[in-house]
Amino acid sequence: MKRNLLAVSVAVGVLVLSGCEKEPELTTPIQQASYGIGLNMGQSLLQDGLDDIDAQALALGLDDALTKAEHRVGDEELTAAFTTLQERAQEKAKSLADDAVEANKKYLQENADKDGVTTTDSGMQYEVLTAGDAEGAQPAEDDVVVVHYEGRLVDGTVFDSSVERGEPAELPVNGVIPGWMEALQLMHVGDKWKVTLPSELAYGERSPSPVIPPNSILVFEMELISINPRQE
Repeated sequence: MKRNLLAVSVAVGVLVLSGCEKEPELTTPIQQASYGIGLNMGQSLLQDGLDDIDAQALALGLDDALTKAEHRVGDEELTAAFTTLQERAQEKAKSLADDAVEANKKYLQENADKDGVTTTDSGMQYEVLTAGDAEGAQPAEDDVVVVHYEGRLVDGTVFDSSVERGEPAELPVNGVIPGWMEALQLMHVGDKWKVTLPSELAYGERSPSPVIPPNSILVFEMELISINPRQE
């Protein structure tokens, strides 16, 4: 955390200092790259919950470092200050996670009450959009399946879509997230379902992508196209 914040301070401080004199035109590659670094670092600060950084103090620290001036704050004070920021960021993250858990409960309860929605023992919810042959094949855990799908957050944001790519995905049943493993083994070839996964059946607190916030409910439309022969 300390190293990350120091790096952020340098990047953002450059922008602050330059803004004090004359706003850069951002026409050269160096200027544009510097601006991009500042954007990335600023977004990292916001994600860490550090949206009230003192820009003037930050610029002062950068200037002292570049001019090799005597440090105005001692190492012990800096360590204590960074510890305070770390603790505050953790508290905010916990608060947001708790809020997300409560919002998820409400969403899942409301979705479960909709006509046509089935909730399994694990908490997975599904709605049959198109039914295949009820006597057709169903995947086993060690099968490989071909699936067309689109994944969304509850606000409608699409985070992944084989439909948009124009090509179905070939996936091992035992190599996907728990909610998909369960859904695929219940489906028949030709089925198209809308599947709503509680966060614990998706990625939980550890998201694989910035597009998917921690503790996200994921909603998929998934069509089981075929089951590939098992490899001996």
